[in-house]
Amino acid sequence: MPQPPTAAARLTLPAPAKLNRMLHIVGRRADGYHELQTLFQFLDHGDDITIELREDGQLVLDSALDGVAPQDNLVWRAARHLQQTSGCHLGATLSVTKRLPMGGGLGGGSSDAASVLAGLNHLWGLGIPRPQLAELGLSLGADVPVFVNAHAAWAEGIGERLIPVDLDTPWFVVVHPGISVSTPAVFTAPELTRNTPAITMARALKGGASSWRNDCEDTVRQRYPDVARALDWLNTRAPSMLTGTGACVFARLTSEADAVALLEAIEQQQPDWHAFKAKGLNRSPLLDALPDD
Repeated sequence: MPQPPTAAARLTLPAPAKLNRMLHIVGRRADGYHELQTLFQFLDHGDDITIELREDGQLVLDSALDGVAPQDNLVWRAARHLQQTSGCHLGATLSVTKRLPMGGGLGGGSSDAASVLAGLNHLWGLGIPRPQLAELGLSLGADVPVFVNAHAAWAEGIGERLIPVDLDTPWFVVVHPGISVSTPAVFTAPELTRNTPAITMARALKGGASSWRNDCEDTVRQRYPDVARALDWLNTRAPSMLTGTGACVFARLTSEADAVALLEAIEQQQPDWHAFKAKGLNRSPLLDALPDD
């Protein structure tokens, strides 16, 4: 049974971005989903979620996304799912400070949903263990559990079978080239690689970042010339890769100074791109922001 609400009535939590440092597609299931092997890592950059406790049981979304009805928003859906599954009669007002582009491959919506689940679990006094909370999150999206678990991970299946890992933590410059990539179009593309031989986690980690790739990249390059141009431009300056199905691409840098220099070059030479620098993190900042963690 839910416990009485905590003394705190308002909480602001980070919802960090993720990168797919590696993404292999090793098969396709009968239900159409693809079997993946991937490495998730967090960034010290993302959205913020503010949650204010309500006693009336209502769930109110204070910030809207263009073209998305409030009840279709993953933030509201996460809150409603937790309320229904827990039987909690409390409510919340939810607001999002949005920094991550929608559909960019950075996991913004999934991260927002995970921070809502974690925040409401605390504010409503539910006491749901993190593994169980991650299971609840899976019904909202395959990437939600890694954000709830809040540690860099090796993932298999559709991305839900997770093993915590510690990766190198370089600086990155992330570029959104100003277009939208359709994830369904990428995953249904006939030319998409779907038969990469599965490897062990140990082998992937031993190979290191220089050996990692994203199986979606060739397809996205063919179908989205703006993404291809961004990758080509970045790769002349630092090792670069697509994250998820894009449209965001990222360059791996050896220092913050190098990241700053690359950002300055982008501002001068590619002013139409949206870009930011961020440090790779193995521990999500969500853990440090939660009072219970």
